[in-house]
Amino acid sequence: MKNYNYPHTISNRTGETLTFQSIEMENGVEKLIVSNELVPRSGPPMHVHFKQDESLTVVEGEMTYQILGKQPVVCKVGDTATFERGVAHKFWNSGSGTLRCTGWVKPANNLDFFLTEMYRSLDQGDGEKPELFSSSYLMRRYRSEYDMLELPGFVKNVIAPIAVFIGGLIGKYKRFENAPKPL
Repeated sequence: MKNYNYPHTISNRTGETLTFQSIEMENGVEKLIVSNELVPRSGPPMHVHFKQDESLTVVEGEMTYQILGKQPVVCKVGDTATFERGVAHKFWNSGSGTLRCTGWVKPANNLDFFLTEMYRSLDQGDGEKPELFSSSYLMRRYRSEYDMLELPGFVKNVIAPIAVFIGGLIGKYKRFENAPKPL
């Protein structure tokens, strides 16, 4: 599902920049072409895409990735890491310079919307944690598509639903009125 005009670039204050370059059709499925740039030691936390495969090829720098429960793997320029749907993973810039990757996510689904809004929530937070109301809303609404495994179960299953309820009562979600439906 196309949510933005491409290319569409997002960044957050933790040092991650992600550009959704384009949508390509591959065997009748929308494939989201991406590129990213990470400062040293930055990268997303352990997460899972339940309905998408993801692939990243290192163009510059060094990336280390980890599949949940497995040892980290270092990727140098030209190496590719592919994460199948349902497989929890994280990656980070393990080098001393900028990490640049190209890649894709297939099918595109709601990833551009979800990450755009999560990056915004992270920037609106306290620098370590995302803003409570919007991040809770996004994690609850799109829980059939994505999960952040480093977030404690109590927070996801108790705190987030309460925050979403309160946020709805006090009008925190007007910006999400046209949010794409979860899959």
